[in-house]
Amino acid sequence: MSIAKISEISATSTKSFEDAIQQGIARATRTLRNVKSAWIKEQHIRIENGLPSEYQVNMMVTFVLDE
Repeated sequence: MSIAKISEISATSTKSFEDAIQQGIARATRTLRNVKSAWIKEQHIRIENGLPSEYQVNMMVTFVLDE
């Protein structure tokens, strides 16, 4: 039997939601061991001069605790 924990993180990118997700997962896996999954809780776009300037995702990252 394994026990998992969920951590909420926020990541931003000036390129896209996909890039924000990739950056968030890359950062989470540098700190957390045994990352198994993630789901996107929220997405936000910041707009400047009528155009998207920043993409933000809030995600829930699941990782399994060490024995």
